[in-house]
Amino acid sequence: MPVPLEAAMEHAALARFALIFLLVLFFLFTLEMQVPVQQNVIEPFTGALAAISAGIILPFDSSVISYGKVLQFGPGGFAVSIEAGCNGVEATIVLIAAVVAFPAPWRDRAVAIVLGFLAIQAMNILRIISLFYLGNWNLDFFSWVHLYVWPALIMLDVLIVFILYLRYLSRPAGTAQHETN
Repeated sequence: MPVPLEAAMEHAALARFALIFLLVLFFLFTLEMQVPVQQNVIEPFTGALAAISAGIILPFDSSVISYGKVLQFGPGGFAVSIEAGCNGVEATIVLIAAVVAFPAPWRDRAVAIVLGFLAIQAMNILRIISLFYLGNWNLDFFSWVHLYVWPALIMLDVLIVFILYLRYLSRPAGTAQHETN
C-alpha cells in the first residue's frame, strides 16, 4: 500500500528535524567540552552566575559571599559550587539545537535563542539560590531536590520555551500587528 505524499513529507520533515537536532547537539556539546571553551567561556560564565546569585541574596542576607563558582555563607559557612550541568549551559544547548533544527526565519530563531537563554538562566538562578538555602538547612533534602526535582524543572523550562516558540511561529499572519481605528 503506497504511503500518501503528505504523510511521506511529514516523515521526511520529522527525520530532517531529528537529524539536524542531533548534529547540532553533538557539535555544541563537543565544542563546550573543549578546554579553551571551558576556560574562557564556561568557567567565567559559571562564576558570573555565582556572583549574580550572591547579588540577589545580599539585600536580604549580608553574610553571603561568592568567589569563582562558589556561593557561601560567610567564611567557613555552608557553600555550594556551581559545577558542569548546574550552570544551565547544557539545557541551553538542547534549546538551541531544537530551535535551529526547526525550519523558521533566522531572525525568529535568534530571538527564540536569546529569550530562551534568559528564561533558562532566570530559572537556573532561582535553582541555585533555592539549593543554596536547602543545602544549608538539610543536606538530604538538598540532594534529592538537586538530583531529581531541579533537573526536571530546568528541562521542562526548555520544553515550555520551545513550545511557546512553536506557537509563536504558528500564529496567524497579521496577529503581531495592532489594528488602529
